[in-house]
Amino acid sequence: MGVFVELNDTLQLTKEQGFPAELDLDRHLKTPYRTEDFEGKVFEFKNKSDIRIYKTAPVRNFLVENRGGKWVYWGLVQMVETTHDHVKKATSGKFTILRIYTPEQMKQAHHLIDTRSEFQYFKD
Repeated sequence: MGVFVELNDTLQLTKEQGFPAELDLDRHLKTPYRTEDFEGKVFEFKNKSDIRIYKTAPVRNFLVENRGGKWVYWGLVQMVETTHDHVKKATSGKFTILRIYTPEQMKQAHHLIDTRSEFQYFKD
């Protein structure tokens, strides 16, 4: 009998899973946030399906907002803590924001990081 564990470099979250409410895309596109706006804040996520292992500090993970199946690359995060529920096969945890992309960087990130066009939020 085997065990399935997913290795991730991307923390992709919906609002329900804990994508930070403080990160509002419409606001950011008009008046960009700065990385310093989130210094010292710890964010939580919960109930990501499957048992997931994220890169640990000091290595970064990408922060992605899942908006109806389309991905918005927001920046870089560092994992503070992860917990696994082996009965529900779910992962929860805490992270800090290392870097917030500018709106221009967000629009380019998918082209640079991800090759799956079906997940692209910003279309050319």
